[in-house]
Amino acid sequence: MHALQYELTLPADYDMGIVRNRVARVGHLLDDWDGLGLKAYLVRERGAHGSPVNQYAPFYLWNTMEGMNRFLWGGAFQGLVDDFGRPEARQWSGLAFEEGGAAGARADFAVRRREPVPDGAELSALMADAVRETRRTAAGDGVVLAAAAVDTARWELVHFSLRAHAAPRDEGDVFEVLHMSAPGRDLLPRGRQW
Repeated sequence: MHALQYELTLPADYDMGIVRNRVARVGHLLDDWDGLGLKAYLVRERGAHGSPVNQYAPFYLWNTMEGMNRFLWGGAFQGLVDDFGRPEARQWSGLAFEEGGAAGARADFAVRRREPVPDGAELSALMADAVRETRRTAAGDGVVLAAAAVDTARWELVHFSLRAHAAPRDEGDVFEVLHMSAPGRDLLPRGRQW
């Protein structure tokens, strides 16, 4: 499993209806993308759920590098680049994935928390803790799924979950899910990824 996310932070007075309309128009194009586990089309609106910004920030879990590379280099990603400019696309290696107790429910919200890997940390213990946290998160009320991944260039952990309802208690950035393409969700490996 491989995670990918880019964030398009937009002006404070930006009409987020433009992003909503764009997702309604093109979101279905990845509904059968080979190699994609899932893509959550995420937005944050300034003032909603504690967000200080307007942002479009899709989050992907990929089953294959080939699928991700075909998305990035085969033309699909170019449409976003043409509309908004080329964003920094963050990538993380998968640590854990779990379906939640509300796995069959529609995901309306997502929570993403990034945290640095401390210098001097015992990496195997820290990554095992991230796997356990993913399991605990997945067992939470209204959780559709949970994942954890690590960026070894920046030494950063990302914890990600999809939720069936608002007001999650987890710390992190809260996003609204506009659409979810999940052609290979059932192929995402469960549990620890090593």
